Amino acid sequence: MLSGCSLWRHRHEDKLAKQGPEGLYKIAHQQLVSYDFKAAIKTYEALTARFPFTDQTRQGRLDLIYVYYKEGERESALDAADQFTRENPTHPRVDYAWYVKGLVDFEHPPNAIERAFHADLSQRSPSNARKSFDAFRTVVEQYPKSEYAFDARARMVFLRDRLADYDVNVARYYMRRGAYVAAAQRARQTFEQYDGAPAVRTALQILIDANDRMGLTSLADEARQVYALNFPAGEQLPSEEKKSKKSWWRWW
Repeated sequence: MLSGCSLWRHRHEDKLAKQGPEGLYKIAHQQLVSYDFKAAIKTYEALTARFPFTDQTRQGRLDLIYVYYKEGERESALDAADQFTRENPTHPRVDYAWYVKGLVDFEHPPNAIERAFHADLSQRSPSNARKSFDAFRTVVEQYPKSEYAFDARARMVFLRDRLADYDVNVARYYMRRGAYVAAAQRARQTFEQYDGAPAVRTALQILIDANDRMGLTSLADEARQVYALNFPAGEQLPSEEKKSKKSWWRWW
């Protein structure tokens, strides 16, 4: 049986070796649509290595980004997307490379410890979320007519809210440590950068509290005015002491 498998593999490799760019691309694409991603990766890689400057290879590089992504090879997908956008900035489908690049970082999975302890991922370092946000923003701003622009914009809203939530968590940490200057700066950054996010209301409350504790009455009053303009009249500011220990917002 092992001898038979080895013989089939050699025959398959010989078949690929005899193919030109059109034939290799056809085989790779058929493997892709058949969800045989491992085989598709090998065939696309053979295509790009043997015929680096053909039209089939340029299309194959785009397909390879997607296949890496579907196979869970995140770093390979990001490297392939970076290379394509760098070498083909005017390609008619470069928007797709940016979009898949955003997807890879958008779907960055929790690690084993986070899964085991059901960690609140809004408290995780947002480096991947920021990269994803920037990639989607490129699609929306540079390619507004792209078929991926609508979905990219929706994902940006999601990421905006998550990034704002992370900043609020950091500001709360500073408040607990008595670092009121740092808390005020992070809270102000939250509502200046992520206008419209749910976390803005909490950021304003932290800013008011931090300025009050530092004796900066005028700045605290200014923040109260901003709060009053953006939220219903008569609605009370939430009290830090009355908040539940449970995270105020959970994405997963």
